[in-house]
Amino acid sequence: MSEILKHSSVLPDAPVPVTVAGIAIIATRCLSVLMLVNELGYTEMANFVHRSAQAWDSTFIFVASQLIFLFELRCAFTLMRGSHRGRWGYVATQVVVLAYMLLASTGWIYPEIFSISGANNTQIVHHTLLHKLPDLLIIGLLFMPASSRAFFHKQ
Repeated sequence: MSEILKHSSVLPDAPVPVTVAGIAIIATRCLSVLMLVNELGYTEMANFVHRSAQAWDSTFIFVASQLIFLFELRCAFTLMRGSHRGRWGYVATQVVVLAYMLLASTGWIYPEIFSISGANNTQIVHHTLLHKLPDLLIIGLLFMPASSRAFFHKQ
């Protein structure tokens, strides 16, 4: 087993932007969960889960958020291996999350479990787009550099 680890790479030689993007996805998602747990504490986390389980629609949104979290982690690992599906899967999750956050924050859909507050719709859209700016940077790292494009085209 140690001979395998000494002489072969677990991941293909991904270019630096792809590696940085994959690690950034994993780090930001895991750190955001840890920061949320630290901020809320055990009691508030239990209350949040309890409130989310009160109705079918809020339960659906809560379970969907957990599935998106796991899917984003899976996409990060697969895109570092050169998978087109991982790259496009991450983009698809960001589109779904952004659409839900904008619609929930502006009051178009209910429940508003994951929403951003603001004085008016312009401020809400501005805060939501600022919130998603790191994800836009990650998408840029996956699609913009020539080394990233070449890595995904040769796989």
